Amino acid sequence: MSRKFGEIAFTPEVKAAQAERGSRQTYEKYIANGPANDAIAPKVADFIAQLDGFYFGTVSSNGYPYIQFRGGSPGFLKVLDEKTLGFADFSGNVQYITIGNLSGNDKAFLFLMDYRHRKRIKIWGRAEFIEGESEWTERLRVPGYPAVIERSILFHVEAISENCPQHIPIRYSETEVEAMIAPLRDRIAELEQELERKLEHELEH
Repeated sequence: MSRKFGEIAFTPEVKAAQAERGSRQTYEKYIANGPANDAIAPKVADFIAQLDGFYFGTVSSNGYPYIQFRGGSPGFLKVLDEKTLGFADFSGNVQYITIGNLSGNDKAFLFLMDYRHRKRIKIWGRAEFIEGESEWTERLRVPGYPAVIERSILFHVEAISENCPQHIPIRYSETEVEAMIAPLRDRIAELEQELERKLEHELEH
């Protein structure tokens, strides 16, 4: 278990709840002996490169959490270095809740899900946004996506935790389903052509 994860997630209130329910001693041992997990390892980078969406959490000035789904082509969430992730921000519903929240509190959270392989990774950190064109614009640009980048969002990693796959439902994206059924469609087309040839042959004779 990640040591940095425990330092962030296990607040005094959480520790009290663990102690009351009998799990505090176990987690104390895990956190004391666990790795820091405060940088993006190669396997995590590979996982991120395949994602076509993630959940981005921020905190408002009135203390309420706000979670937003961000989607795009695989690789739109980019690993800039072992401590930094980034993505391009385009025009949306112009509510600017995430941007407003980050203006007052830069603490943020990424919830990364791979439903097909039943894998999830949680990342705690701090986020910032850079308006308009900047040194990050080209690095975060999505190839083939023509929309104008309004701002760049950088996420600075503080802790990473990988969860067990229990209870994660298996789901497939449209692209994945298309790839899976393509051979079946090809086979159906082949059989239809074969049937058509046989019918033509019977009609001729």
